[in-house]
Parts: sequence; structure tokens; C-alpha cells
Amino acid sequence: MSSGYKRWYDHDPLLLEVIELLKNYQTELRAQAEIFLQKIEEKVSKETIDKFYAMVKPVNANNRWYDKDPVISKTVEILRIVPPEAQKICAQNFIRTLKEMGIEYVSSNNTEAKN
Repeated sequence: MSSGYKRWYDHDPLLLEVIELLKNYQTELRAQAEIFLQKIEEKVSKETIDKFYAMVKPVNANNRWYDKDPVISKTVEILRIVPPEAQKICAQNFIRTLKEMGIEYVSSNNTEAKN
């Protein structure tokens, strides 16, 4: 593999930051993940999201950190499959919303949370 990336989200520091935030603050950020899913459902329908999730969810659920919560799991899986341009927009919107909610953090990836 010539790119050097190990995980699907390693190519974009902002996307990596969002995934790390979701991982480390699942309880606090669950409401934001629900809003994200609602916005996606408005565009493609809840049934489409549920069918997609049923197809990608592993037989042995709970192997990955995000499989423990269906809202977080659906959010991560949707982020995983959308094109890189959409991933970047979603990550930017997520970070902007966190700032609007008054949640400040210091990036572990040497990137400040920016709009």
C-alpha cells in the first residue's frame, strides 16, 4: 500500500479528529451523532440508512469501539462510505457544531478545531 494510511480516516486530519472525538466522548457527543443521522435520513430516508447499516454491520457486533452504540456505529459507518469530499464537509460541520455548543478541545493531531 503506497499511501501509508492504515485506517480509512487517516487521510484527513480533521476527519481523524472527529473519529477520535466520537471515540473518546461517545456519551457526550451522542446527541450530535443523532442530529447528523437525522440530516442524512432527510436526504435518503431512514429505511435506506437502516438497510445500509444492516449490510455493513459485522456478524460479531461489538468488536469495534463504535459497535457498542447503534447511533455512533451508524454515524461512523456512514462517514466511512461517503466520498472524501463529503467526509470533509461532514467533519467541518461536526467541529463547527461542537464549537457552537461551547465544546472546546485541544486537538491530539496538532490541528486546532477550526471552521
